[in-house]
Amino acid sequence: MSIEITSIGSSSSGNSYIIRAGGHVILLDVGLTAKRICEALSELDISPEDVDAVLITHEHVDHVRSVRAIARKCGSALVYASRGTFENTENFCHVPEERLRLVGAGEIAEIGDLQISTFPLSHDAAEPIGYAIEVGGEKLAVVTDTGIITDEIYEAIHDAGTLVFEANHDLEMLMFGGYPYRVKVRIKSDNGHLSNDYAGEVLARILEDRREQREKHPDGVFAEPLRIMLAHLSFHNNMPLFARQTVEDALTAAGFRKGSDYLIEVAAREGLTSMPLIQDSGAL
Repeated sequence: MSIEITSIGSSSSGNSYIIRAGGHVILLDVGLTAKRICEALSELDISPEDVDAVLITHEHVDHVRSVRAIARKCGSALVYASRGTFENTENFCHVPEERLRLVGAGEIAEIGDLQISTFPLSHDAAEPIGYAIEVGGEKLAVVTDTGIITDEIYEAIHDAGTLVFEANHDLEMLMFGGYPYRVKVRIKSDNGHLSNDYAGEVLARILEDRREQREKHPDGVFAEPLRIMLAHLSFHNNMPLFARQTVEDALTAAGFRKGSDYLIEVAAREGLTSMPLIQDSGAL
């Protein structure tokens, strides 16, 4: 695999991912402490000086907590964010101007052989953006912190071989839980977060598109299983078992088999979570 992604931690408390692609290292969001992020890099035998870029999706603290410290420790990394994100948090104030890259949805950046494209998310932030990374014919897309999957988001992610995809909440846990009603409404709104059920529906649609493309082009298009990492699970309104089971049930009902059609992992709230390798799929 030319693209590997490892979640350092993923939840409403903090999010950060390490992406290794085409010989480059990228951090996507830095919503955990700088100490924990640097420890995770070390666990993967990566020096902070080897980080080429830091990609920020939006200004909420569980995504930008350590921007200043990570920019200092990863001294050669470029820092990417939308202008709306940059202007709505003070966390970028110590990032050197020459290393800051402001990007808008639909723009494409290049780091060596990597192509990094951006797309707009539907979230209650100033200008949230998602990222897709392509190299060597492989594509990774990260989609969290969005209340719906718009046509624009779908177009940006449907052909990715690896997807980090939000399964934030179980609807019953959310609605019968202890959150104030206004918070519940916000979470399930079009500018909130994706539920387990919604995630299952969209992922089934993506797998159906892949199946149709394989039938039209049986010469290797989408021949490998789709790699799925469910992410940004709510600590109070979800459980890893619920997220996995709801999505797997939706994919099974749509006629897809784990192992041959898709691989699935659930990003842990704390600790490293990596996607299983394609060559391991036969054992699942």
